[in-house]
Amino acid sequence: MAKKDEYIRKPDWLKIKINTNKSYTGLKKLMRDKKLNTVCEEARCPNIHECWSERKTATFMILGDTCTRGCRFCAVKTGLPNELDLGEPERVAESVEIMGLKHVVVTAVARDDLNDGGAAVFGETVKAIRRRVPGCTVEILPSDMKGDYDSLHTLMGGEPDIFNHNIETVRRLTKKVRARAMYDRSLELLRRVKEIRPNTPTKSSIMVGLGETKEEIIQAMDDLLAHNVDIMTIGQYLQPTKKHLNVERYYHPDEFEELKQIAMEKGFQHCEAGPMVRSSYHADEQVNETSAQRRIKYMQGYESQGETLNKTTF
Repeated sequence: MAKKDEYIRKPDWLKIKINTNKSYTGLKKLMRDKKLNTVCEEARCPNIHECWSERKTATFMILGDTCTRGCRFCAVKTGLPNELDLGEPERVAESVEIMGLKHVVVTAVARDDLNDGGAAVFGETVKAIRRRVPGCTVEILPSDMKGDYDSLHTLMGGEPDIFNHNIETVRRLTKKVRARAMYDRSLELLRRVKEIRPNTPTKSSIMVGLGETKEEIIQAMDDLLAHNVDIMTIGQYLQPTKKHLNVERYYHPDEFEELKQIAMEKGFQHCEAGPMVRSSYHADEQVNETSAQRRIKYMQGYESQGETLNKTTF
């Protein structure tokens, strides 16, 4: 258990090194020029510099920048969303092409105001990326779409390489942490993805430090495995502002390593666990063999082309 003063000051292992190299600044400029949003920025992800600068990955946030929900852990603004931008899928795809990205995560604000929760735009975004950069692998991270499984079929029509939906926390804390979301509904969504596309890896994430017990974390692992989830990520909750939930405690890196070992022993195909781990952390390593081979095939020779584009664009 962390000491009391650690709730006030973050421990040393949560300090990060900022690397704002040309790749990072170029991608940030491109996002602004194309009027695109990234969850990397909106959710204040601590890994943004590593992903943008070194790994050539990014997490685009589509369907606007305003969420219809108000989860108590999330920094994304809430309110009444704007009308859909039907040109957004092509702008995302164009940005992926210009930057020569090898893996993209497409997430979105929750759009409970839409009948399909934004599933059609999700599907079009994946298809647009496929057309422009066939070798780029694509992971999608949608909301629960209020349990509308017809919309799930629409969303999966884009044939993503990974389907990601986060339970965020343990069962007992769900009502406190997540607005309008339900623990069992999220699990059912993940299970149904496997019915639609059995070979698509499914993935989910939880944050720790919100008051959960180790036994509850292990139960969450069992719940995910019971719904055929392949990949799990576990990271430290960090309070975005004073208006959000307090951090109850900071987990030591050794504790994360233990949780990762437990998850792998239980049967997950892949687990990332650490203080800075977020849902899309090292996501490019988590695609299945079929997707990885497709990426290798198309990205050979493409990276040199991407470097030329980068030099002329930024």
